[in-house]
Amino acid sequence: MRIQIGAKKTMERLDEMLESAMDGTFEEERYDETELSRLESRWKQYFTSTRHALEETRRERENMKALVSDISHQTRTPLSNILLYGELLEEKASDGEERELARQIMGQTRKLEFLIQALVKMSRLESGVLEIFPEGQNLLPLLQDVAAAFGPKAREKGIELDVRFPRGEVFCRYDRKWTAEALGNIVDNAIKYAPAGSRVGVSAREFEFYVCVQVKDQGPGIPEEERARIFGRFCRGKGMQQEDGIGIGLYLAREILERQDGYIKVSSREGEGSCFGVYLPRAEENLSKV
Repeated sequence: MRIQIGAKKTMERLDEMLESAMDGTFEEERYDETELSRLESRWKQYFTSTRHALEETRRERENMKALVSDISHQTRTPLSNILLYGELLEEKASDGEERELARQIMGQTRKLEFLIQALVKMSRLESGVLEIFPEGQNLLPLLQDVAAAFGPKAREKGIELDVRFPRGEVFCRYDRKWTAEALGNIVDNAIKYAPAGSRVGVSAREFEFYVCVQVKDQGPGIPEEERARIFGRFCRGKGMQQEDGIGIGLYLAREILERQDGYIKVSSREGEGSCFGVYLPRAEENLSKV
């Protein structure tokens, strides 16, 4: 009987220790040579070191956030000035060769600006600085954002961007700003690698638990051996080295989607184009009003 009572008290104390550890108020109560006292002492050491580690992680996140913001801020003005001077050089150039050199300066500066912005976004994602807040909302505004952002680029290259809007309301959970970034990266790639005169289609399909936004192109396709790694950092296909880009657009898209319980898939055949599927969790209409 005494053993049962003792075991019950021990379990009650262990339960108290767990509860207090979970809410951050754990304190060692026993200072004798019993097994429970030694256990309390070890737990105290463990939770103290854990709190210190969490605090250090928080400080590192704050430092990384400040560093990334500083890099973004400090590079913005010099790059803008270089672009401005490039435009002035182009206007004042006396012959075609000088104008071409000015255009090259401006083109390379824009690539550098894009690279810095992409690296800043990647750093924010990997350090946990970038916060994504998915909410239940209609899919239509997201598709409208993509059509407005990439329609002009597609027309400039002679490509038909065919965005099929749903006939009715389709609700899913997503962060509009960052999901537009993810989907935009995929559409941008499709336009970049598709030949002039071809078509890029964007449409939505509803499943039981997800809504899938499909992006189909008529580009060169992706070799089978490359499909497993195209969502990695700085990954570019062997046949795409001559195209502009640094190979992190699909990586960012995957990271953004995973942070809101979505995912991305690709199917492709060489010479027949590719189809990327962006899957977003379905939501009821009333979730958009919470």
